[in-house]
Amino acid sequence: MLKLSQHQKLMMKLTPQQVQYLKLLQLPLLSLEQRIKAELEQNPLLEEGADDEMENLQEEPTEEPPLEASEEVEGVIRTEPEEDKYTFEDFMNDELNGYKTYYEPAPDEDTKDEMPMPADVALTQKLLDQIRLLDFTDEEILIAEEIIGNIDEDGYLRRPLENIIEDLNLSRDLNITKEQAEKVLFQVQRIDPPGIAARNLQECLIAQLEVSEFDAKLKALAEKILREHFEHFTMKHFEELSRLLEINIDKLKQVLELIQKLNPKPGEGYITQQQNYIVPDFIIEHDNDDIIINLNDRNVPPLRVNKAYKEMMSRRKKNSVNVETKDFIRKRFEAAKWFIASIHQRRDTMMKVMHAIVDRQRAFFDTGENLKPMIYKDIAQMIGMDISTISRVVNNKYVQNEYGVYELRYFFSDKISTASGEDMANKEVKKKIKILIESESPDKPYSDDEISKILKEDGMFVARRTVAKYREQLRIPIARMRRKI
Repeated sequence: MLKLSQHQKLMMKLTPQQVQYLKLLQLPLLSLEQRIKAELEQNPLLEEGADDEMENLQEEPTEEPPLEASEEVEGVIRTEPEEDKYTFEDFMNDELNGYKTYYEPAPDEDTKDEMPMPADVALTQKLLDQIRLLDFTDEEILIAEEIIGNIDEDGYLRRPLENIIEDLNLSRDLNITKEQAEKVLFQVQRIDPPGIAARNLQECLIAQLEVSEFDAKLKALAEKILREHFEHFTMKHFEELSRLLEINIDKLKQVLELIQKLNPKPGEGYITQQQNYIVPDFIIEHDNDDIIINLNDRNVPPLRVNKAYKEMMSRRKKNSVNVETKDFIRKRFEAAKWFIASIHQRRDTMMKVMHAIVDRQRAFFDTGENLKPMIYKDIAQMIGMDISTISRVVNNKYVQNEYGVYELRYFFSDKISTASGEDMANKEVKKKIKILIESESPDKPYSDDEISKILKEDGMFVARRTVAKYREQLRIPIARMRRKI
């Protein structure tokens, strides 16, 4: 039996325009530039350039259309016009919640020319050039090229050699044996940089050692350690190594110092500047006691709606445009205006969040230290926005000041209680732990428990497990692995 009932339900819906704004908000600078280029290609009504004509194109003024609904979603104002009173000509001249139908970035008076980047050759190309100088057959060159193509960014060959051989034999109809591939791999590992294409750390260090020009006796001892006693070496069993090699501790120290000169990541450092360059979204400068916050959007092109399409849809020419064309222009014009408005709103929101962060962390921006505990909720309450909006602004964004380039996430941290009753950011505790470890005795490094006790003596109540967690986040090994002769 059917039954009718009435109930109330609270719902929140996002319009496509609001979704577009939120997506733009979380984009970093370089991604935003690419997104704008894509929109320019897709929408013929959108074009680069500042709007020269600020006057209204409408011949007869019309009243602002009334709004029948308005709701706030994460700082976004949603408005819905009354359909029967909102004419197309009104739509063409509407300024969309106070935003003009063009967007121009803030002027940058101190525009600096970009520094030219030197031409650079990729590591893969350097390796390929070298193998062609070796006494390889055509088949061996194919093996070497396949090996080089599977090297990761650290310079290691992570893919099993058997799989490489199998792929070559199937795709090229060859009959390559593992012995042939091992022979080629051996020679590849000894080109520049030596140790490249190694399958593990031991193989990497041995390859470098063999082509190096160190003292012959020290080199022989180092090779024996790497080949026969590698586990004792990694576990830092110095007394055991001294006994097995029948040398004193001073001699062992010289051998270990020789091994430490080798590079555990032969592929590291070959990333070009273009690939490894962070573009800050904000630039902060000091002007005496004032802090100037700039949004780094000088490479974001100014946007406007194409004037030819505006004139095409003006009242004087409305009879010369068919219905299908008018409908297409209406949709594209709506998309262009909302996109421009979203860029405006993105800029306003980002500046509000950055101003709030600077206000909260003023001591850090003045001195480069004394970071205060701060969470997303603190900023959200300061500027009256939702926590998810703050998260979108902070995600993958960077700020540059005179002390360096920092990810915005860096300024957010939990708090640690101190003996004085004041709260301290956990990043300051991590900094203290790092300083303690750097100043510890090489032959007797601090354990996590000892670090916890030292911090408590300084008024910071940090448990041993918390010290271990912070140490791991700092990528610092345990005490036994930090031990030195």
